[in-house]
Amino acid sequence: MAIVTKNVEVADRRLSIETGRVAEQANGAVVLRQGDSVVLSTAVMSKEPREGIDFFPLTCDYEEKLYAAGKIPGAFMRREGRPSEAAILASRLTDRPLRPLFPDGFRLDIQVVSTVLSVDQENDPTILSINGASTALVISDIPFQGPVGAVRMGHLDGHLIVNPPMSRMGESELDLVVAGTADAILMVEAGAKGVSEAVVVEALEMAHEAIKQLCAGQLELQREVGRPKREFVPPQFPAQIVEVVSEYLALRLDQAAFNPDKSAREAAVDELRKRTVAELGERFPEHADILGKLFDKKVKDRVRQRIVEEGVRPDGRGLKDVRQITVEVGVLPRTHGSGLFTRGQTQALTIATLGSMSDQQKLDGLSPEEFKRYMHHYNFPPFSVGEARPLRGPGRREIGHGALAERALLAVIPPVEEWPYTMRLVSEILSSNGSTSMASVCGSTLALMDAGVPIKAPVAGIAMGLVTRDGKFAVLTDIQGVEDNLGDMDFKVAGTKDGITALQMDIKIKGLTHEILAQALEQAREARLFVLDKMLAVLPRPRSEMSSYAPRITTIMINPDKIRDIIGPGGKMIRKITEETGAQIDVEDDGRVFIAAVDQEAGQKAIDWIKGLTDEVEVGKIYKGKVVRIMPFGAFVEVLPNQDGLVHISKLTDHRVERVEEVANVGDEIVVKATEVDSQGRLNLSRQAAIDELTAKGEPIEEKIDKEAMATALASPPPPPREGGFRGGDRGGRNGGGRGRR
Repeated sequence: MAIVTKNVEVADRRLSIETGRVAEQANGAVVLRQGDSVVLSTAVMSKEPREGIDFFPLTCDYEEKLYAAGKIPGAFMRREGRPSEAAILASRLTDRPLRPLFPDGFRLDIQVVSTVLSVDQENDPTILSINGASTALVISDIPFQGPVGAVRMGHLDGHLIVNPPMSRMGESELDLVVAGTADAILMVEAGAKGVSEAVVVEALEMAHEAIKQLCAGQLELQREVGRPKREFVPPQFPAQIVEVVSEYLALRLDQAAFNPDKSAREAAVDELRKRTVAELGERFPEHADILGKLFDKKVKDRVRQRIVEEGVRPDGRGLKDVRQITVEVGVLPRTHGSGLFTRGQTQALTIATLGSMSDQQKLDGLSPEEFKRYMHHYNFPPFSVGEARPLRGPGRREIGHGALAERALLAVIPPVEEWPYTMRLVSEILSSNGSTSMASVCGSTLALMDAGVPIKAPVAGIAMGLVTRDGKFAVLTDIQGVEDNLGDMDFKVAGTKDGITALQMDIKIKGLTHEILAQALEQAREARLFVLDKMLAVLPRPRSEMSSYAPRITTIMINPDKIRDIIGPGGKMIRKITEETGAQIDVEDDGRVFIAAVDQEAGQKAIDWIKGLTDEVEVGKIYKGKVVRIMPFGAFVEVLPNQDGLVHISKLTDHRVERVEEVANVGDEIVVKATEVDSQGRLNLSRQAAIDELTAKGEPIEEKIDKEAMATALASPPPPPREGGFRGGDRGGRNGGGRGRR
């Protein structure tokens, strides 16, 4: 097969799409390159459908290969293991815009694999994955109704930018991934720092213009190398039996399907389904196998009809109504913070745990980011939907919902300079009837404020829905489970009172207009403010006091050259401090030291110990020190732990003394002033200079002199002078090498 390359210019940057060189046995395969980021995308379709399935079996995998960034995996086996969280989120981003563009009723297995072969940290491989997956499907024989294009939008220096360099995304006010066809937008995913709805709408419009260029490039490649699409005929139901089911349900369906209580509604619908299948199955045995499908279709059609034409939702609410909200905080006695958020029959309990900086999560992926200090984890146990099934680890859905809630709060988390804590939030979904991820956003805000975390602003979230029918549409505020299942859109919006912090949109139709998106964002803003008012009525601001069970963390700055003094040989010193105080100590290369302890006394002991090891004497400063050694020429005074200096006998007092013991003795505490550090690094002190300065300021002079020991010393004869001239002798220091000769 000939190698064919197509170049597409997007925002003055070249995207190269190549096919025909590798992976020739796949139904479709392309290699995308932008800069030095390279992604291989393949699409494969099974030859026969799986028996007994009633869903579309599409699988999208995003394979991070650490060699792409010149890294060796950190795992014991030194090879890639299970997908990282970032890889799972990239897989979901690839899947979501593709899924709506396959024919209804299609049941052959489709597997799309995007393998990251090279990454330059400037061009995003996730965006290449979405475009590559679409292109592989477009040129294949798979009946895909694309193409799909995708871009990432940033907001830098006051301007919207298409596909900005990844190295600058940390500065961006907006991180928005948009995917769609040439006609409409299919998928939105965003994190933001409180941008307005107007900025988001403008970004969506700009993104769609770039998406059109990408789709045009894919179609050009398809015309050149594309394979004929495999024919697929959607299943059709006999008109006669469709009419029979409609007549049977005409007077029964509304009573069952429209009920404010989820459990009662589901029970009634299940019972009606059984009766429909049983009674009509006896009359039309030749169609018994399709009666259940026809019932489900009729329920969907009727619910959608009443929403669009009558503005009536299954639970009786209006299109813009938010369900009843209940807010509680501090519900658990020993946790650092907790919030229980209930909206209708959706309930999320979020728990906040505070830890030291050593509790950060270490990341092993393609991103240059190595650690994460704010984490949100989302759990969805089976009892939350009244089911009994085995408990497993988090799946893609749980990881995706947790990441969305994490992104929603990230913009308001205080920086490490102000709040040197690692924070882990866990949302336990206790009851589910739609929009549990947004309930966990609200629960997270409450838990953080209950823990005393000084967040910049509270965040709330709401999920918007959509129903389209015969050219009309209705945007629904605060959708419940049945509206998500039977509707066309799940659009989650989180933010503060001033702006948006996170977005996520999935749709089941072939695109949305800008009009629908703008209306959904405006309704979401109104609902978000309503929810925030409910939350702040219970806890208007972060608590001023932390839980007694939370660690108190103190940050001190030291000279980086002193780090070795804290660590000690082989870590001996830092282990000793930790063992004796119970505090946890983290030392950064820039000289920041974090001391964490639940017991404040233990924490202070560790702080004093570290300061003693690292503080440096300041020339001109007055200290209260302890006399540690007496020599004929003066007294050595320890002004800081392991740091002493000489007070020459002439600097002890304002008159001449023959012996040092006339003024001070070993063990005495005296005030001294640091006068100089000489060329050999020796510290010189003056007691008289300290007394003069304190007297001039009118400050008390606090000293502890052992007069009895002094009298005893004075009764003894003075030591004979040393041979060799000057009486200074050896001045060996306590904080470094010898002090030489005077």
